[in-house]
Amino acid sequence: MVSIVLSMLVASMDTTIINTTMGYIAKDLGGFELYAWSFASYMIMATVVSPVAGRISDLYGRKKIFAAGILIFLAGSILCGAANTMLQLVVFRTVQGLGAGIMMPFPAIIAGDLFAVENRGKIQALFTGMWGLSAVLAPLLGAALVEYSSWRWIFLINIPICIVSVILLTFYKEVYHPKKSKIDILGALLFAAAISLLLLTTTARTYEFVYAAGGLLALILFYLYERRHPSPVIPLSMLRNPPIAWMIINGFLSCIALFGSSSYIPLFLQEQNYSLFMSGLALLGMSIGWMAVSVPSGKWIVRYGYSRLMIIGNVFLVLSAAMLFLMRHGHGFWYVFAAMGVQGLAFGLTSTVSTIGSQQLVEPHQKGISTSLQLFSRNIGTAMGVTIMGAFLNQAANFYAGIHHLFVYGLIASLIAFGSSLMIRRV
Repeated sequence: MVSIVLSMLVASMDTTIINTTMGYIAKDLGGFELYAWSFASYMIMATVVSPVAGRISDLYGRKKIFAAGILIFLAGSILCGAANTMLQLVVFRTVQGLGAGIMMPFPAIIAGDLFAVENRGKIQALFTGMWGLSAVLAPLLGAALVEYSSWRWIFLINIPICIVSVILLTFYKEVYHPKKSKIDILGALLFAAAISLLLLTTTARTYEFVYAAGGLLALILFYLYERRHPSPVIPLSMLRNPPIAWMIINGFLSCIALFGSSSYIPLFLQEQNYSLFMSGLALLGMSIGWMAVSVPSGKWIVRYGYSRLMIIGNVFLVLSAAMLFLMRHGHGFWYVFAAMGVQGLAFGLTSTVSTIGSQQLVEPHQKGISTSLQLFSRNIGTAMGVTIMGAFLNQAANFYAGIHHLFVYGLIASLIAFGSSLMIRRV
């Protein structure tokens, strides 16, 4: 468990640690035109690889694949710390993203192997705590390292943590017995190409339609190929399981609706002269709400079932969206903290319940891919949601009008997500 928590900590921190320092790094290395790609290369690779890693772990076991992810992430961190140009940094961030994408689904997958349903909520809360802490502390740590040492330590600090994580992992006695089969290499490549091209439409400033067309074509080819493969990288039969399919859809819709709001809430407070620290501290409301429902959710599943809890979680999502929709200039720290707390209740309940459901409602040899598909759907939704919200903010006449338009969208999209939760059968 310590190995898992440490690996999750470094993977989540490197998602946000350069948020406040990338401008300085780009100025030091030159090549400011590649600024956005230092984020995009990591995000795209991590998102694409996660479901493939989950599937391979179903076929060959958790421990070896998880260890490979940590070592790749370690190599990427060393390379990033040694980068001398922005182009090198972007390439090395891609290597880091590859390692992170392999690592990210395993906390939930291994927890599903080791713990009973009623105890799994507590474990998920622990993982959530790592994400919540890193979201707030990582940008502040990055700024401190730049100010008092060197930006290279943003990446080099991962080295001892990864080494300790790998050493501790060697003592883990795997309880899962893999169902070995031939790896669907072509299917994995088609899937990676399709998702990469589609995600490029959210970051590229030119040829967006070309990327979208290429991504859709690759996705169609992937679907046609997977239908005939004896051991597909993503078993389409699993998606014909209605509760699993609707949980994946709901994860995507809820994240595209509102999960990206945490990227813009600090800007709202900073516009009212709150400090960087206080504007980031407001996001702790989400972590507190998330952990409050994650801990008992395993026992609630046994008592109430999956569908009721998913609906309740989506009610909280709509309530949070309504609070943010009503937010205006003058609403200060505590209003925002409360709104994010309600949002934490929503995502804490839906994410934990759907993660546990994705493991309990499939065959054991599909647990890895089912869990990682849940994570994948949320990551895709978050990436698209952040981009859509950014467009609303950028096209508005002024900042507060943009924030309002952004949360009008969030309210409408959260109502659609609520509708999808009603489709989850009583399980």
